[in-house]
Amino acid sequence: MPKPTIIIENVTKTFGDVVAVDDLSLEIDSGQFITLLGPSGCGKTTLLRCISGLEEPDNGEIVIADKIVFSRKKGISLPPGQRDLGLVFQNYALWPHMTVYKNITFALEIQKMSKEDMDQRVKESLAQVQMDGYEERYPREMSGGQQQRIALARMLAYRPSVFLLDEPLSNLDARLRIDMRTELKRLHHDSKATTVYVTHDQLEAMTMSTKIAVMKLGVVQQFDTPNQVYHYPSKLFVADFIGNPKINLLEGRVSGKDLVQVGKFHVPVNTKDASGEVVLGIRPEDIEISLEPVEHGEEFIAYSVLPSGADTTIIARQGEFELSVKEIGVSSIEMDQKIWLCFRKDTINLYDKQTENLINAG
Repeated sequence: MPKPTIIIENVTKTFGDVVAVDDLSLEIDSGQFITLLGPSGCGKTTLLRCISGLEEPDNGEIVIADKIVFSRKKGISLPPGQRDLGLVFQNYALWPHMTVYKNITFALEIQKMSKEDMDQRVKESLAQVQMDGYEERYPREMSGGQQQRIALARMLAYRPSVFLLDEPLSNLDARLRIDMRTELKRLHHDSKATTVYVTHDQLEAMTMSTKIAVMKLGVVQQFDTPNQVYHYPSKLFVADFIGNPKINLLEGRVSGKDLVQVGKFHVPVNTKDASGEVVLGIRPEDIEISLEPVEHGEEFIAYSVLPSGADTTIIARQGEFELSVKEIGVSSIEMDQKIWLCFRKDTINLYDKQTENLINAG
């Protein structure tokens, strides 16, 4: 196993009565792309600022590349400039009165780097973000996407061991965000730098990360690969937060071996270690639709049909129950049409209704 580059132990940060980060521990291995994901107010940006040194935790310890950068117990709190970090924020933080060249070399001049070496660093970093020839431009003369690339180039020129990015794409339009995701993933692949990335956008987290830390109220709910977080969320909060269209969460009661009663129908589920009140987690793409009655199929009505080009979301209703079903391509199903849904036992996750923890994975 690679030695962790960043170790966070029992870190707590409060603002008055608000606990932003709550006794949080996390180990981030060398070269990984880690995303801190969660809704607004979950503590992800505060945690990133604690790692960077822009915020000082109330308790705990943070180690970066074998060096203690913060320890309340040992009385250590290194400033950001001594932590060997590269920072990129959502507002880019470029000096408006400086050219691109000066923005990139500002930190290098403090390091007393030679003019020749600085020129080489600027050239290499601009090439990495496909901004060659922009050395003499000012930030006001560039688009938001171009400014973001310059902010990344500045970080790359500094060559830190750790990249910290706080929602760097949130101010860009949808198309540019997709392009920049591609560039950021490529930059990480080429640089091999340990990266911590803050976002509330689950698609960014799913497409770019080695691992995702899903946060709620200052606590990590699950820290795992995108595949595990999506297919086997460890808590109902994670299951509900990840996925578009959203996962179907159905309350029911274990009614027999591998069966759960949901409303007027039964769903086949692995009920080992489960009893009483439970919640089923079923992804929309894991439900099969038939236009004719089929064995083990449950009759529903297509309440709404929502095509989006590459796929179609069908909202199916039966009495009080409403399910989202996802089909690839354009569906032939029409609104108010009778449909029959089949549930595959091996794709359904079972949760304890009280603790909201995963009991059995499909």
